[in-house]
Amino acid sequence: MIVIGLLFSLSIHALEWSDATQVSLLTCTPGEELYARYGHTAIRIYDPENGTDWVFNYGIFDFNTDHFYWKFVRGETWYMLGAATLDNFLFEYRIENRPVYEQVLNLTTAQREQMIDALLVNYLPENRTYLYNFVFDNCATRPYRLIQSVLGDSIRSTYQGSEGVSYRRFIQRYTGVGSWADFGIELLFGARSQHKMQGEERLFLPEELMFYLSEATLPDGTPVVRKEAIEHFVIRPIPWYKTWYFGISLVVVALIAISIYDRRRGKVSRWLDILFLVLYGLLLALVCFLTFFSIHPLVGFGIRLFLILLVYICIRFIAYFR
Repeated sequence: MIVIGLLFSLSIHALEWSDATQVSLLTCTPGEELYARYGHTAIRIYDPENGTDWVFNYGIFDFNTDHFYWKFVRGETWYMLGAATLDNFLFEYRIENRPVYEQVLNLTTAQREQMIDALLVNYLPENRTYLYNFVFDNCATRPYRLIQSVLGDSIRSTYQGSEGVSYRRFIQRYTGVGSWADFGIELLFGARSQHKMQGEERLFLPEELMFYLSEATLPDGTPVVRKEAIEHFVIRPIPWYKTWYFGISLVVVALIAISIYDRRRGKVSRWLDILFLVLYGLLLALVCFLTFFSIHPLVGFGIRLFLILLVYICIRFIAYFR
């Protein structure tokens, strides 16, 4: 792999780009896996005259990295910039029937060359890895900053989208309202996740970036995007029987039934209380660790953690107090 990467780096640096070359933003629609539910962003460089068609992708990571899961929990996940031909990049999306949308950027020759040069510099072995952050530094924010570096900080967009929506609600839209991932967000996200996003704070999710650029212009009125074919993501609803609302309701009903049974027989199911305390203690320990020892930006203590304890105590009152 190292040899292949080196050969690619040498070959692409040696290319001479024709005047027909275009740079595009690719936006990939969500997949079934949790990590794919937010979509993906990449940059395409296409030169029809010499047959060059490459995609640069800031979303590459390696599960085989030493202590990968420990680093992931701490938020110390290192991603890298990868490169592939368009066909190779699209292979997975075609298999999963996930549309990929394209926006051709409205760049001058000088701006196009500057952006390509910046990508190639980022692709150098010493530059291609970066400390991934889901909200502030990811596969969508990196391409946008690259576009900013070429067009300047004067990009303005009329797209309102999720303006004024909190980080928590914004992210939950893509996890699927009612999914178990949604439940995890409700438990693990703290006060910072309630911040209402403004302007470019929204652009860490690919769909928002896509529509933001679709309506973006420079101060002189020049549109940032020259040509595009885009649509809103289709977020599949969660079936009622797979929602956390249904699952938690079953647990609550079971707890009430056990508590009523304890009351009638005059004995308390200590094992249930011990099991709850162990599981709740583990949950609190996880939140404490993520809050104080990780660099995840939105995790922290929230009132929902204590509501779980309050609900359990109220239910168990049936068994303990006669």
